Amino acid sequence: MKKISWMLGLVLMLAACQSATEPTTETTTSKAVSSINWGTVDGKEVKLYTLTNKNGVEVKITNYGGIVTSWITADKKGNKSNVVLGFDSLSGYLAKPPYFGAIIGRYGNRIGNATFKIDTATYQLAANDGKQHLHGGNKGYDKVVWDAQPSDSTASLTLTYLSKDGEEGYPGNLSITVVYTLTDADELLMEYSAETDKTTPVNLTNHSYFNLTGDVANTILSHQLQVHADKYTPVDAGLIPTGELKAVKDGPFDFLQPHQIGERIAQVPGGYDHNFVLNRTSADLELVATLSDSISGRKLEVYTTEPGLQFYSGNFLDGSIKTSSGQPIQQHAALCLETQHFPDSPNKPEFPSTLLKPGEKYHTVTKYKITLQ
Repeated sequence: MKKISWMLGLVLMLAACQSATEPTTETTTSKAVSSINWGTVDGKEVKLYTLTNKNGVEVKITNYGGIVTSWITADKKGNKSNVVLGFDSLSGYLAKPPYFGAIIGRYGNRIGNATFKIDTATYQLAANDGKQHLHGGNKGYDKVVWDAQPSDSTASLTLTYLSKDGEEGYPGNLSITVVYTLTDADELLMEYSAETDKTTPVNLTNHSYFNLTGDVANTILSHQLQVHADKYTPVDAGLIPTGELKAVKDGPFDFLQPHQIGERIAQVPGGYDHNFVLNRTSADLELVATLSDSISGRKLEVYTTEPGLQFYSGNFLDGSIKTSSGQPIQQHAALCLETQHFPDSPNKPEFPSTLLKPGEKYHTVTKYKITLQ
C-alpha cells in the first residue's frame, strides 16, 4: 500500500511540474477577446489576439507591429473570408512584407531626402526608400513589440509603446497608445493618442491592404471607389509631394463619384499612390471614402478625423510574396486607404502641421466599417 501511495504521489508531482513548465497556448480574457502565444521577437512575447463581435465577425491583431492580420466577415452568400492581406504565423511578418496591416510611425508616408528641420536643428533620418524616408525608417513601429492589454468586457485591445528620443533619428520620447475596437456594427475603430517631451513630427496610421472579394486571385481593379476630396497632392519622381494642391475634377484622380479603380489607372504612371485632400466640414469623425465590390457584395466605409487619405493600389506587389496557403500576391491584389496628414509635411510649411509639442496631446480616430450592399 505504501508503494502504491508513493507511486501515486510521484505521478501527481510530475503532472504538476509539467503543467507549470508547459507554455500556455491559449487564454481567454472575455467572450469578446481571446489570445494565443505567437512567438518571441527581441526577447519579448508576441501574442495573437482575436476580437469577436455578436455577429461572429472576427478581427485578429498581433502586438508585433500592432498588425491587423485578418478580418473575417461574410459575403452576400454568407461565405466567410478574410478581406485583408495577412499571414497565419509570425514568420510571415518577420520576412518583412510591405507593412501588411501594421501601425505606421513615427511618420506614416514619406519625408523628402530623409531630413527635416525644427527651428534651427536638422534631423537626419534613414533613407529607406531611395533617397526618401518611408513609414518611420528601418525599424518603424511596424517592427516592434507593443505592450498589449485586452479588454475584459468588450472586443477591444489597447496597445502602448514608448518610442525613445533619437529612435530612427526622431527627437523626443514619444508615448503612444493605440486602441482597436470591433463594434457590433461591424466597425473596426482605431484610436491613436501620443505625448512627447520634445517637439517632434507625428503621423500615425494603419497600413491594412483590402481586397473585399476575400480572394487574392481577384484584383481590386473592379472595386468601385469614392473619395470625398476635391484636391490631391501631385508628386515628383520620388513620390514626394510638389507642394501643389491640384483639383481632381475630370481627371483620373476624380473619385467624387464612384469609379472602378481599373477604369483610369493606366492614366496614372505607376498606379495610384497619392494623398487626397479630404473635404472636411469639421474636426469630428466623418465619412471620407467608400469602397465596394460587386463579387462579394461587401462595402467598406472609411471615417476619420484626419485631413488626408493615401490611396495606394498595390503597385509594388509582384507575386514574390505568397499567402499562407501559397497563393502569389500579384500587383493590384489589394489596396490601402491610409488616413493621415500629408506626406512630407515637415518640409512643407503650407501643409497642415504634424508637429507635436510638449504639453500637447496627439489624438486621431479612424473607423473602417464593412456592410453588405
